Parts: sequence; C-alpha cells; structure tokens
Amino acid sequence: MPTDILIEVGSKAIWITLIVSAPMLITGMLVGLIISIFQSVTQLQEITLTFVPKIIAVFLIFLITLPWISSTLIIFTQDLFNQIAVFTKL
Repeated sequence: MPTDILIEVGSKAIWITLIVSAPMLITGMLVGLIISIFQSVTQLQEITLTFVPKIIAVFLIFLITLPWISSTLIIFTQDLFNQIAVFTKL
C-alpha cells in the first residue's frame, strides 16, 4: 500500500475522530464555563458542582448524537474495508 494512501486514511481517521467527539467536548466546555461563572459569582467552591453537571450534560449529548456518531463511524469503516478490498486486488 503506497504511503500517500496510508496518509490519506490516517488523516481521514483523525478528522472523523475530531468531528465525532466535537459535540461532547463543546458541551463539556460550555457547561464548565457556565459553572465557573456561577462559582465565581456566588463564591461557592464545591468540587462536585464542577464534575456532576458536566458528566450529566456530556452523557445526554452522547445519547442524543449516538445515531449520528454510529452512522458516521459505520460509513467510514465501510469505506475503509472497500479500499482494503480494492488494494488487495492490485
């Protein structure tokens, strides 16, 4: 398998990983920012206040985006297997 094809497959895999993980990462960042602002305004420094809402929000976004994530990964995997079948015939 030529190196340019390997680089293309690797970069596509990294890109898919970033796209698929973006909703959870952005949600965690936004919830963390909101909680940080709330803690600085109220001067309430409870450690569980930072983790529990983030975990719940990220889990809910994961459940909401799960069909899209699975279809994206299935399409990528099918394309990868099709490319492997083509290159084994060469």
